[in-house]
Amino acid sequence: MTAIYTIWGYYARWTARWPAMAAFVPFVPLIAAWGFIAWLEIFPPVFLPGPVEVVERAWTLLYKGILTDYLADSLSRLAVGAAVGMCIAIPLGVLIGLSRRAHDFAWPILLFFQAIGDIAWLPILLVWFGFGLTTMTFVIVYTVLFPVVLNTVLGIRSVKPELRRAAQSLGASKHRILLEVTLPGALPNIITGLRNGLGYGWRALIAAEIIVGTSGIGFLMFDARRAGSVEEIVVGMIVLGILWYIVDSWFLAPIERATGQRWGLVTS
Repeated sequence: MTAIYTIWGYYARWTARWPAMAAFVPFVPLIAAWGFIAWLEIFPPVFLPGPVEVVERAWTLLYKGILTDYLADSLSRLAVGAAVGMCIAIPLGVLIGLSRRAHDFAWPILLFFQAIGDIAWLPILLVWFGFGLTTMTFVIVYTVLFPVVLNTVLGIRSVKPELRRAAQSLGASKHRILLEVTLPGALPNIITGLRNGLGYGWRALIAAEIIVGTSGIGFLMFDARRAGSVEEIVVGMIVLGILWYIVDSWFLAPIERATGQRWGLVTS
């Protein structure tokens, strides 16, 4: 028991000094178990390559520039689709949240189309636009749209009416109330919607690249399946997980947390 406490003390000090280690250490036993199972060859190596083989394949893809090019393609598609989705979703959410008539009219439509998964659009999108960037962009925009719209509406409608009336009593115009009271009050929900929407959009992008793409991480994994290269498939999966962890933990989560702290929803 004393040894366990000693090890835990070292771990706490190391992770306090190097916070990135706290994210890496939980994967150590997982990688060790993976390597041990691969070493025992319970499954044929062609079906379950070991960590060393996967790392070697990743280095080969990096050296040839394939992994970086495909990753850049995926990130650019996500950026374009997410930007378009947010530009549509936030104003639409504000309009629905502010207007009772707009809410009554648009809410059933939003719920109807939200129930239609993004991948369900691919057959008709292929008929309309074929295999290309337009199809994948539509899928990303569609996926990002609903979490952002719904959270924006929730944020707008959760702002207390007393705050608006207080601003009115001080002579604020409707425009200033919107910019200085309503939108700041709804911002934590909007940021949460953006975080969720980007997560859903990232998964939808990979699925679209697998089905209709000609480049990107999803296409890399699907093309590796046809070549029988499980190593490349695992490399793609690992890249997806690492990249999203970096984006979510290093950028989106701190922004969401800081926004909540700024407007009094949580304490630091």
